[in-house]
Amino acid sequence: MSADITPLTNIMARLRDPDTGCPWDIEQNFATIAPYTIEEAYEVADAIERNDLDALKDELGDLLLQVVFHSQMASEQSAFNLQDVVNSICDKMVRRHPHVFGDVKAASHEVPDNWETIKAAERSSHEDNSALAGVALALPALLRAQKIQKRAARTGFDWPDQSGARDKIIEELEEVKEATSAENVEEEIGDLLFAVVNFARFHKVDAERALKQASAKFERRFRDMEMSAGATFVGLSLDAKEELWQQAKAKEKIKTQV
Repeated sequence: MSADITPLTNIMARLRDPDTGCPWDIEQNFATIAPYTIEEAYEVADAIERNDLDALKDELGDLLLQVVFHSQMASEQSAFNLQDVVNSICDKMVRRHPHVFGDVKAASHEVPDNWETIKAAERSSHEDNSALAGVALALPALLRAQKIQKRAARTGFDWPDQSGARDKIIEELEEVKEATSAENVEEEIGDLLFAVVNFARFHKVDAERALKQASAKFERRFRDMEMSAGATFVGLSLDAKEELWQQAKAKEKIKTQV
């Protein structure tokens, strides 16, 4: 069943009408709306993480509104419209699925590599035909580092095995220790984080997801510490807080064994 998006496009056109529209919507441009687009994408991911399908429906609507908003602004500049956006993604999906829309045969595990090969061929026709072209600057830093490393690895610029990636972490730790200025420390810690992401890649671990899970684990245990100590928590010694931390860890271990 096809969906009719016309009511939403009509609403957005009305909101952007220079004479009778909403003053706030009229004032917006691509740059001012971009943060909202990113925020809505994260809210979609959050609804999925919580397995809240009612929320997912609402958040997908909010994200769709962002697509319509950008398309309306582009239409006003005679750059492109929503139909152009739809046509473009349809063309891309057909082009990148020759095993569905063409005569190419591909097993499930072969599809990602085929997808990347097709993307690489598309980049070769662009002015910036670097293997790293198109990795969005707005991506979360760990995710962008991971994508850059994967792209570089496909050209053969990679460690032969995980030992090289592990040794690089040790090397970067030493360089952090030897740094002599705040700016140098920041640079070296950035290099260290980049090296850790590379090590995660060799273990087929999504660094962004791994850090998210680690942060959630820390938050759970810290909240448990606060609850156990009550109002006295802040005034406790570091040793006392460490004891509470170990208790929180032990509680989690028991729960996983039940």
